[in-house]
Amino acid sequence: MSKLFDVYPLNNIEPVKAKGSYLWDKNGVQYLDLYGGHAVISIGHTHPHYVSKLTEQLNAISFYSNSVQIPQQEELADKLGALSGYPDYRLFLVNSGAEANENALKLASFHTGRQKVVAFKKAFHGRTAGAVAATDNLSIVAPVNYNKHVSFLPFNDLQAIEAGITEETAAVIIEGIQGVGGIKVASEDFLKALRKKCDETGTVLILDSVQCGYGRSGKFFSHQYAGIDPDLITMAKGMGNGFPIGGVLIAPKFEASHGLLGTTFGGNHLACAAGIAVLDVIKQENLIENAAKTGAYLWEGIAGIGGYKELRGRGLMIGIEYDFPVKDLRNRLLFEHKIFTGVAGSNTIRLLPSLALRKEEADIFLEALSKEIGILAL
Repeated sequence: MSKLFDVYPLNNIEPVKAKGSYLWDKNGVQYLDLYGGHAVISIGHTHPHYVSKLTEQLNAISFYSNSVQIPQQEELADKLGALSGYPDYRLFLVNSGAEANENALKLASFHTGRQKVVAFKKAFHGRTAGAVAATDNLSIVAPVNYNKHVSFLPFNDLQAIEAGITEETAAVIIEGIQGVGGIKVASEDFLKALRKKCDETGTVLILDSVQCGYGRSGKFFSHQYAGIDPDLITMAKGMGNGFPIGGVLIAPKFEASHGLLGTTFGGNHLACAAGIAVLDVIKQENLIENAAKTGAYLWEGIAGIGGYKELRGRGLMIGIEYDFPVKDLRNRLLFEHKIFTGVAGSNTIRLLPSLALRKEEADIFLEALSKEIGILAL
């Protein structure tokens, strides 16, 4: 009997139904989902508009070929440009964040004729060869040395920029808020300095917004707090609310040519239907504003409970770092209080709920966290 290749530690929980910020297991037990599959669930589970649009597309046509026109791709690009504030950028559609970053790095190299890439310590950019090469995280170790053209600088270190980025650098890739790296926010001064140095050296600036994009931070992209415009913006995760889709927003200065980039399933009918539905709901229900408001409420509540080493993040992307391993705390939140959370490293609880999270749902978490931190303090 064939078995799965066991690389994921799994909890003995089998979800069978989900709605909004909740899911239910096969035994009918209800859970509050504050993790959303690594920030994948952006508009809530099984949103009726989302389900309707995917069902409608399934009943029409769902195949894909690079050789035919798919009007939904143009609709997705138009709505994304308008809502994100980048109407003059063009969209290249792929299937995942790793593929988005891989194509962004390729495009930067094609555009500059250079090969060297600068990334930042504790970053995670995906699981393809190029994305792994630009990843520096202790939990991810590439068995092959793809890193010969990649150098790593300290995150948020202004002095490191001057010597680290030169006229031989093809691209700088950075997350506006590091996800796997522990929810560390790139400072506005740091992002502005990167933009300036990239302009001076002709280097392509790539903002990896796979996890911190799509409204999660309280703006469409977290780098917009710094008021900068990257050359390339990568995205995925919340882009499809659970359906695999990714993309690269590409500044006008890049020239497209046939065969320059490629993908097999990127931009298929179902992916576009999912992506369009997500943008519709984000706009109609003001979910970016809700992420900012509910995120601030959560932040104030967590700060009031205290007991942590550091509180980081923006909007509904929050990291709570403690001075002890959080495995037991996370398990108690899950099994005693029925609340899903994530982790970053060994000491940080990571919150990535739906952008539709309500104040009442935030209160459920705050009450549970307060109780558990109180027990730990005894």
